[in-house]
Amino acid sequence: MNDLALLLTPEGRALLDEVRDTAPADELAVATRLRRDHPAELVSAALGQARLRQRAAAKFTAADAGRMFFTPNGVEQSTRTSVASYRAERFKGLGVTSVADLCCGIGGDAIALGRAGIRVLAVDRDPLTAAVARANAEALGLGELIEVREADVTEVDTGGYDAVFVDPARRGGRGRIFDPEACSPPLSWAIEAARGAPHAALKVAPGIPHEAVPADAEAEWISDGGDVKEAVLWFGTGAGPVRATLLPGPRTLLGKRLPDPTVRPVGRYLYEPDGAVIRAHLVAEVAEEVGGGLVDATIAYVTADELRPTRYASAYEITDQLPFNVKKLKALLREREVGTLTVKKRGSAVEPEELRKKVKPQGPNAATVFLTRVAGAPTMLVGRPA
Repeated sequence: MNDLALLLTPEGRALLDEVRDTAPADELAVATRLRRDHPAELVSAALGQARLRQRAAAKFTAADAGRMFFTPNGVEQSTRTSVASYRAERFKGLGVTSVADLCCGIGGDAIALGRAGIRVLAVDRDPLTAAVARANAEALGLGELIEVREADVTEVDTGGYDAVFVDPARRGGRGRIFDPEACSPPLSWAIEAARGAPHAALKVAPGIPHEAVPADAEAEWISDGGDVKEAVLWFGTGAGPVRATLLPGPRTLLGKRLPDPTVRPVGRYLYEPDGAVIRAHLVAEVAEEVGGGLVDATIAYVTADELRPTRYASAYEITDQLPFNVKKLKALLREREVGTLTVKKRGSAVEPEELRKKVKPQGPNAATVFLTRVAGAPTMLVGRPA
């Protein structure tokens, strides 16, 4: 709290601007110089905050990160801007004008909601975290739309709000928490809070089992740039039970409750569904879209004889199919003069870097090798992006 208070003073803000681009290797020299004219505590706080802002630029825009305030946990656990903005727009599309953001953290979601024109009550029980969220709302000119309250979320009356958003803390003293009931607050409490609001969204871990999703909720898995970021349980949307959303876009694939695709021989093309599609169990929807089947009943690779456009999977043209054999792969790559090798795996224990070292690719050409199973047998599929 003291560090934040120091940084919010005119001297602290000026010092933050001065150390903004300090490289880690230069910190000692910069700190030594600045301590001649500024308190040592303030210099340390400013350099520490500059490091956090540099890290946060990967989640927030560089312009926003350069004005915001962070804690180490806040940088790690906050929602990236692309995901928070998408969710805010979805709330807005539901006609929501006010949201109670429970467990708001440093305010990433509250900021996105405010920028969408939605009034926000942002609540966190940690004094420093709440103070940082308040400072961030002010720094980005959203103080009039975002009210930050330091309180236990289980004691907050959300009756006057159109929607509730809950992002339970999934980290404890020993690291990440995998049991939803061990989160703070527990998932069961969050579900009841959601059911008491006209609309609600609960942020949960992407690995949540499908059987743990309440029957009255819509489950959405979200990826950004191909990386699965989170799952959300929505209430009061009137939508279907499952969806996968890919950012940027957004591109949203809705579940149709299709049966599992059939297993078929490897065709000319291989489709690698996005991670959100796989987590949402919507591989069958992709297979239907491209007219394909699975290479193996337990592997989420779709194969087809024709190339068809899809926004939910990456397509590759397969040139070779080999039983798993490093020597054969090495010989094939040497013959094709492959020097740039991308290794992907699904259903294989072999590590990509380990394989790359063994085959020692050399040459001007590029290829992709998939380490997987085909009809139960360890297989290597070689190809290139279609």
